[in-house]
Amino acid sequence: MSKTLRLTEKWMQRGLWLVALVFASFLIGLGGTVVGDLPRVEQALSLDDFMDKPAATGLRGSIRAGELAERDAEAALEQAQLKRRVAQADSAAARETFNNWLSTRRATQLSEQDPELVARTRALDGLKAGERAAGMAAETQQQAALDARQSTVRERRSLAEMEQAAQQTLNAEYRRVELRVFVYRLALTLPLLALAGWLFAKKRKSTYWPFVWGFILFALFAFFVELVPYLPSYGGYVRYIVGIVLTVLVGRQAIVALNGYLEKQKLAEQLPDAQRREELSYDTALARLSISVCPGCERPVDLKNPEIDFCPHCGIGLHDRCPACTTRKSAFAKHCHACGVPGERGMQARQTGVVPA
Repeated sequence: MSKTLRLTEKWMQRGLWLVALVFASFLIGLGGTVVGDLPRVEQALSLDDFMDKPAATGLRGSIRAGELAERDAEAALEQAQLKRRVAQADSAAARETFNNWLSTRRATQLSEQDPELVARTRALDGLKAGERAAGMAAETQQQAALDARQSTVRERRSLAEMEQAAQQTLNAEYRRVELRVFVYRLALTLPLLALAGWLFAKKRKSTYWPFVWGFILFALFAFFVELVPYLPSYGGYVRYIVGIVLTVLVGRQAIVALNGYLEKQKLAEQLPDAQRREELSYDTALARLSISVCPGCERPVDLKNPEIDFCPHCGIGLHDRCPACTTRKSAFAKHCHACGVPGERGMQARQTGVVPA
């Protein structure tokens, strides 16, 4: 088609397409902002929203208290173990001293040392008792630390079970929110797509076609970029089902359009030659002739062959003779390329004052 346009018209067409793209870009930016803000209409969800808050708060408080008690017990255990080690060291040193002294007494066999033996034995027994007391204190702190640790583990297990149940409910709610947001997006983009289809069918060749095509590009972007990626999955079933439905709808429309086109062409080929040429757009005819196809049936034709004046497929006239100079010329030309005399279309234009379509 661009080969049949005037130079100025060609550049103006490019400028108008640029207007359409710029218009579409601003619409896409606005639409993307609106679609991006749609999730904000839903309340933000958290795990605590689906848990028994008093029970969860009590468990978390118990866990914190258990952790604090465990830390205190561990600190007290360290002190008790240190005291136990000191008592064990004192007892071991006293026993060694006592054994040395006892060896000396056996060597001397002095009876006056008997009171000292009793005193040393009592002192040793006192140290042993202190060692046992320190050991019991350490064992008490170990038991306290173990109790606190086991209590914390139980509370954490209970909280984890509660959180797991709440997480399942939260995931289900997330899926419902995702579906609702998708419905919001669908309710926004589907009417735009429907309007774009109507504009494409009715207004794509109107005076304000750049804005029409800009809106069509925006609607397609909103549907296939802003909507389709957010299509809920549910294991792929929704995506595959939607894909099948869209394919069937588009395929059916394509089949209907193809059959309608073929039927229209079949009826058109039964019309008189002059009427068929008159109903063809001048620019459309030139565009098809420039790529060596018949303007009537769109099948390939060897236009360079000087013996072909009619389409061998549909019979429409492709070449005729100028009424003034008898030069062979295109039957769709408005003027003879040899003498400039108006052809069939040019004569019609002069007689009616209207340029044929």
